[in-house]
Amino acid sequence: MKNIFTMHAMRNTIVAAALVLAPAASFAGVFISVGFAPPALPVYVQPVAPADGYLWNPGYWAYDPVTAGYYWVPGVWVRPPQVGVLWTPPYWGFEGGVYGFHAGYWGPHVGFYGGINYGFGYGGVGFWGGRWDREAFR
Repeated sequence: MKNIFTMHAMRNTIVAAALVLAPAASFAGVFISVGFAPPALPVYVQPVAPADGYLWNPGYWAYDPVTAGYYWVPGVWVRPPQVGVLWTPPYWGFEGGVYGFHAGYWGPHVGFYGGINYGFGYGGVGFWGGRWDREAFR
């Protein structure tokens, strides 16, 4: 009986370690789909960066299946998890008759984010919000 508990504990530890060590981009799939579009992006003022080295992660619409409605997640300044990575914002894409949520992720470059003009460096056709210069984001 003790060996069964040990095997379960070891399996759970391995699964937890794999989830922690998996790269963020692997979680960029569609997990939520909704039959109606999110609202238009609100117009808001970007707050001043708290210090050098922070990147702006724009706000986005999330969906709550309990209330069956969208809610706004405000943008935030964030320190990148490591030097050289950039934030790709999340977006809602329409495919197969539903809107699917594609989560944002950190990576070596800004990837596709639905062609959405989030502003603040994320123009919908590319990113011009700054660049890495050695160890600092400018």
